[in-house]
Amino acid sequence: MIERRPFEQMGGANHGWLNARHHFSFAEYYDPSRMNWGQLRVWNDDEIAPQSGFPRHPHRDMEIITYVREGAITHQDNLGNKGRTEAGDVQVMSAGTGIAHSEYNLEDETTKIFQIWIQPTEFNSPPAWGAKPFPKGERAGAFVTLASGDKGDSEALHIRADARLSAATLKAGQQTEYRLGSNRKAYLVAASGVISVNGVQANARDGVAVSGEEVLVFNAVEDAEIILVDVA
Repeated sequence: MIERRPFEQMGGANHGWLNARHHFSFAEYYDPSRMNWGQLRVWNDDEIAPQSGFPRHPHRDMEIITYVREGAITHQDNLGNKGRTEAGDVQVMSAGTGIAHSEYNLEDETTKIFQIWIQPTEFNSPPAWGAKPFPKGERAGAFVTLASGDKGDSEALHIRADARLSAATLKAGQQTEYRLGSNRKAYLVAASGVISVNGVQANARDGVAVSGEEVLVFNAVEDAEIILVDVA
């Protein structure tokens, strides 16, 4: 099963400094048919105005991944962690028993991010944060794992979940595959460009929900950047 979820049909809110669209129920947007996709709970498409952002606020028992599409985001938390994550790179926060953090766009341009929340499989662990650059050239034409709960993915950022986040950049006309497994689910978004997935076409920022598919075959109709979450 492959279901395209058009971007223009998603919930969201424009707060001035933040223009947010929600792939799943979040904040004041509620859709009982879109509460989660397997262990994936949140996929927010956020545009953050220059010199603004989220003031310090708490989380617990959630794996929170931020994928920066454009600009940069600056993180600071009560553990003493601080870092700036640029476009194409990833940061991961394991909220664990509790963490308080802020996320600001300190740039002079709008920052665009995907914020992805995955339900953990490990509880009562200390909170943690990490970030890593992933040059886009390393994922040209094929998927590269950026964050994973599988210890075999040693080059990826670790998350405490039965999940994997991967990304690929494809030139128009290029094709690549992702081996999902029929017992897994995937949710994916083209950050840019137009793609087809097993023959289902999706535009930039559309959501694509997948289940019961052993292999996903991607074709780039236009140059595209694809972000995919593989979950139980």
